[in-house]
Amino acid sequence: MANYNRIVMIGNLTRDPEFRTIPSGQAVCRLGLASNRQFKNRQTGAMIQEVCYVDIDVWGNQAESCRQYLQKGRAILVEGRLKLDTWQDNNGQNRSKHSIVADRIVFLSQGLAAEQAEGASVSAAPKEPENELEKGLLDQIDQIKERAAKKESSTSAGVSAGGQDERDETVKAAKVDAAEPAKKKKTAKKAKDAEKDADAVGGVEFKDEPPFEDDLPF
Repeated sequence: MANYNRIVMIGNLTRDPEFRTIPSGQAVCRLGLASNRQFKNRQTGAMIQEVCYVDIDVWGNQAESCRQYLQKGRAILVEGRLKLDTWQDNNGQNRSKHSIVADRIVFLSQGLAAEQAEGASVSAAPKEPENELEKGLLDQIDQIKERAAKKESSTSAGVSAGGQDERDETVKAAKVDAAEPAKKKKTAKKAKDAEKDADAVGGVEFKDEPPFEDDLPF
């Protein structure tokens, strides 16, 4: 049966990093992390603040970076595996504690973990990215916003052009409607004159006129 051990946490450091080098020469840094969870007690209605404390071991080059850039209160994201440590205390009692062996540490902006835990909205004031990961994420967000703005502008231009075409068609139809009564009046007049000519042909008022004289010299 396959096993899987993976954990991801976001929180704030409870103390400054503890750095040391083991006899093999490899660097290790131990971090103390506190991750908050806030929820409402269904019985009393009171808001409860629950805190999970865990130690994190970081090895190699990441340990050097943690010693250089991290300090108490700093927000980080940790990705790694869960490990159970067991030992005997001075009284001979068996003790055990879970810790995390980190594969990746991401340095977050100050106070970001607390804002996420409380569900607070991020401040409108832009924050400067503090590492390449944050900078890459911000660049991707800016590109998405730019493409959305261009698409919205193009759609608005198309709607405006369509609206202009509709107004042109409306004006043209109005002109046709305005000319229709005059056209009908003119047609009625022609019909009336034709009727009058027909009556004249059948009545006594008709006069046979001689053909016109040709003025041409041939």
